Amino acid sequence: MGFEELLDKVGGFGPFQLRNVALLALPRVLLPMHFLLPIFLAAVPAHRCALPGAPDNFSNQDAWLEAYLPREPDGRLSSCLRFTHLQALPNSTLWEGGQNPGKQPEGEPSTVPCPQGWEYNHSEFSSTIATEWDLVCEQKGLNKATSTFFFAGVLVGAVVYGYLSDRFGRRRLLLVAYVSSLVLSLASAASVSYIMFAITRTLTGMALAGFTIIVMPLELEWLDVRHRTVAGVLSSTFWTGGVMLLALIGYLIRDWRWLLLTVTLPCAPGILTLWWVPESARWLLTQGRVEEAHRYLLHCARLNGQPAGEDSLSREALNKVAATERMVRRPSYLDLFRTPRLRYISLCCMVVWFGVNFSYYGVSLDVSGLGLNVYLTQLVFGAVELPSKLLVYLSVRHAGRRLTMAGTLLGAALALGFRLLVSPEMKSWSTVLAVMGKAFSEAAFTTAYLFTSELYPTVLRQTGMGLTALVGRLGGSLAPLAALLDGLWLSLPKLAYGGIALLAACTALLLPETKQAQLPETIQDVERKSAPSSLQEEEMPMKQVQD
Repeated sequence: MGFEELLDKVGGFGPFQLRNVALLALPRVLLPMHFLLPIFLAAVPAHRCALPGAPDNFSNQDAWLEAYLPREPDGRLSSCLRFTHLQALPNSTLWEGGQNPGKQPEGEPSTVPCPQGWEYNHSEFSSTIATEWDLVCEQKGLNKATSTFFFAGVLVGAVVYGYLSDRFGRRRLLLVAYVSSLVLSLASAASVSYIMFAITRTLTGMALAGFTIIVMPLELEWLDVRHRTVAGVLSSTFWTGGVMLLALIGYLIRDWRWLLLTVTLPCAPGILTLWWVPESARWLLTQGRVEEAHRYLLHCARLNGQPAGEDSLSREALNKVAATERMVRRPSYLDLFRTPRLRYISLCCMVVWFGVNFSYYGVSLDVSGLGLNVYLTQLVFGAVELPSKLLVYLSVRHAGRRLTMAGTLLGAALALGFRLLVSPEMKSWSTVLAVMGKAFSEAAFTTAYLFTSELYPTVLRQTGMGLTALVGRLGGSLAPLAALLDGLWLSLPKLAYGGIALLAACTALLLPETKQAQLPETIQDVERKSAPSSLQEEEMPMKQVQD
């Protein structure tokens, strides 16, 4: 008897599983609020060099600014430079109020970086980390780097949590994720310097990685095959809720410290909900902890109204399942590459996850130049994720996981590619394509979690998710830095995002289909599918279709 048969006895989808999905909804809501927080927290408002006050008798503000600030090639006044000497303007009496232009050098006027700091437009944001520590102009790279540091932390945390949760259990590590996320985020909100903020945000990323690695498998391992898709898409809608909620919170709270505090405090009640979150019975059986698994399975049967008693759910049956699993040693990341089939799956998943994260965060964090204010853009980006969930739900049921994964990535790549052909003046078309790109990239993200969870066996599922999330977060950490490529060529970031998404789409077609397949329990279950006879059976229909 396998674990799927045990689930049939206690109910593979019912009140027990629905309660589990509800209890694990909070981490899914918190994740996008932290991951996309730089949209508001690190926003750069309009700014210019701090200048001496305008004279009382000088009412022409534009002329006063032109006396101090040079113009960029596009005609805008510079945000980062000012003239070394005050410029004399035609028909201007600027110096009559006490301002002296000084000696005018011959030739092109010389400029210097803002010697007295910057002045910011606070109409949209009262405070961001950019205004707090002047992360603009020559320091703008440090502003983008905060997102990179954060996702680098998520990258490392994915490795740590994936490995430890396979060794010590999902529920225990989820508690660690909650507590550490709360403490470190509070420390970030209290940062007194950029260095302190960068360090605490990196550590916060490590802590939050526990949510990304633990929540999906903890839900999935209590579900039967028929309802995994429904529950996966339902759970992912909580991410969409978090994206839209961030737009509302960001609109109401314009100070970055209070904003960070607001999206962090829900971790406190989240810790209390762990009292009712069950440990994975699959994992308990792989560890030989039969009594605990038996207790959880009986509780599941009672809540689901299934007549599974001591006889129908005997300890003898559980011991047989556990004995099989106990023969498998504790996992390591090397186990993902020891056998041919797992090595093949792992390498393909790494490419896919890199492309999914790189394109998703490249689109999501770029909310400028769309003709909408940042709050409305974020709301639209969140709302468009809802129909993308429906697209995933219908597609994975009918077209399968593999084609859905490849198709959504291809859609994101095409949307980003077409944006390159749209002129800056056609902001409405650029907005439509950006929204389409966000919808497809979100659909790819939703599919990736479901698809990857079904490819790995139970004994290595958390480890495999940890590895792929590691590579994915590498893509997420590089996405903000790729935005700096616009200094070389304005369209280069979009070209990079679209090109990587296209590569990931092609790679997804190389993965095996998991539609209506039972979750593999052991490494042998995965490798058995690559036996010559099974490969021939799989290849025959493909040849018939091609013919």
